[in-house]
Order: sequence, then C-alpha cells, then structure tokens
Amino acid sequence: MNLSETAPPAVTAAALEPSHGAPAAVAAARAALVAEVGAEQVGEHLAVIAEDPVTVSHWFACSQPGYPGWHWSVTVVHTPGADPDAVTIDEVVLLPGEEAIVAPAWVPWRERIQPGDLSPGDILPTDEDDARLVPGYLSGEDGGAPFTKADAKALADEVGLGRARVLSVEGMLAAADRWHAGDFGPGSPLAQSAAHSCASCGFLARLAGPLSGHFGICANEYANADGRVVSLAHGCGAHSEAQLRRKQLPQPVPDPIFDTLSGDDLEEF
Repeated sequence: MNLSETAPPAVTAAALEPSHGAPAAVAAARAALVAEVGAEQVGEHLAVIAEDPVTVSHWFACSQPGYPGWHWSVTVVHTPGADPDAVTIDEVVLLPGEEAIVAPAWVPWRERIQPGDLSPGDILPTDEDDARLVPGYLSGEDGGAPFTKADAKALADEVGLGRARVLSVEGMLAAADRWHAGDFGPGSPLAQSAAHSCASCGFLARLAGPLSGHFGICANEYANADGRVVSLAHGCGAHSEAQLRRKQLPQPVPDPIFDTLSGDDLEEF
C-alpha cells in the first residue's frame, strides 16, 4: 500500500509524540502505519532494515488475528540535506516472517498436471512447438508462404493420412525412458522376482515400429500389466511358461518287520 495519496509526503518529529524515546523515524513510521491500518493491529517495533544509504524499513509486529508470524514493514526515506528529523513515508506493506503461514509457491498448471488427472470432458491441448511431435510429412517450396497447422491438417485429410503430426524421435525416446523406468520396466520389484521375462511370454502382443524391439503389450487378463505397455525385460509370475515345481515324492517305506521273540526266548540270553 502506497501512502503517497493518503498522507503528507513528509512527517517531522515535532508533529509526533515519540514513545519510549524512539527516534523520529520510528515514530513517524508508527504514526503512518496506525493511520493506515489502525492502532489495534500494530504491535511493538521489531527491527530496522537498511535498504540503501537513505532508505530504511521499520518492522512492527502485526496484531491482526489470523496472521501469526507476519509483520508490518514501513519504508521511510531521509532526503540528503533536509531536516534531520524529517522523513518521507515511502510504503506500508504486510510481510510474512519465518514462522508465517503462506501459500505454496505458484507452479504453472502445465507443470502440475500428472498422468491420470484428466476427467471426462477435460481438454489438454499440446503446444504448437511441442518437441514430442513433428509434421507427418514435409511439404512446400523454398521461399513460399509458411506452411501452417491448418494447411497440414487440410492436406493430411485430403491424402488420407489422418494425422497432421506424428511422434518425434525426442518424444519416442522420452516415452521409452518413462516406460523403462516405470512399474512395468525391468527394475520393478515384480520383474526382479520373476523367473521369466516378457520377451518369452506367449501373452505378449508385439508393437510395430522402432519401439517393437524393446516393448510390447501384455494380453494376460490375470497379470498386473494387462493392457499396459511392458518392457521386454519385465516379468511377472503370470508368464505363459510358468509352472509349479513338482514336490518330490517321499521314498517308499519298507515293509514292517515283526518281532517273533517271546519272553521265554529272552531268558536264554
């Protein structure tokens, strides 16, 4: 809040009543703050912060309910050559301290959105210069008019390509890194404990294109990765060739031997 429109530009010590022997600048700052927000919201003087050789900020405790840890900052300026007791009020602001409750730092929505955040009806447009996409073909002559996105879409529809842009090499590599490091990559706990990899599983549906040598789609309805892209080095216990180990059968027990000795026979020994 700038006080230039609501208070005189200069306040002298003679026009103020200093409290507890405070310097003229402190008294001027307190008077300007009280005039702006009311005496009930102004607490004790906390500190003097030098902004430059002629400008200082006076901090006052904030007594306003709901603002613990905040403080008022009143910036005053002393013009060189002017009356030593004359100060100019620059601005009055409410600032958070180390223990103040403040909102988290703003993060653009493009950086906040996560996979799975989209709901029915939500739109997530791609940027015109999205590095993950490139035109599906090249067209135009040197020196001609720029080939716009509308031109690309019109030509794609005309020749039946259907897609004005396709996945770029950078976008493909980013997807491969993401899938490889995800839950269905070779480093997941499930894959680490598996006896076989997806590369040898009969439920693996192969992909086409450059990614086919590293990834496929799981088609086992009982597997955790059913319908998901999996690394060929991934694995789980639902592998098509997984077999339960046969328990070793116990060795046959020999026929029992009957003791035919009688009590009379034992007396002979």
